[in-house]
Amino acid sequence: MKIQGRMFIWLSVFILAVAIVYGVWSKEPVGTTALFLAFGLSVMIGFYLAFTARRMDALAQDNKEADVADESGEVGFFAPHSWQPLSLGIGGALAFLSIAIGWWLMYFSLPLILVGLWGWVFEFYRGENQNQ
Repeated sequence: MKIQGRMFIWLSVFILAVAIVYGVWSKEPVGTTALFLAFGLSVMIGFYLAFTARRMDALAQDNKEADVADESGEVGFFAPHSWQPLSLGIGGALAFLSIAIGWWLMYFSLPLILVGLWGWVFEFYRGENQNQ
């Protein structure tokens, strides 16, 4: 985690330099604002990763003498198959389509979004995946 934190901090320094040069050279406010916002996001991610790395034990990726096998083992828990993202995707697509076609389409997209969100939040509280 220390490496990733440093990478994002150095990336934010680079983006800040690019934002300043771009802002002075182009005098275009939208691109300059976007670059400064990218700088802020990089700083936030880099600070979070560096802060988290200080509170964790050293990982194999932080050791220069580590082998690939040192980080082997269980990666984490991943949810099994789920139909909820499909419902959220279709509902979100209809919601964004309602901006172009008409707001009446939101009446059809909102139930899909709510059902998908409800199902995704509570998919481990009922059904075959209840005890995972």
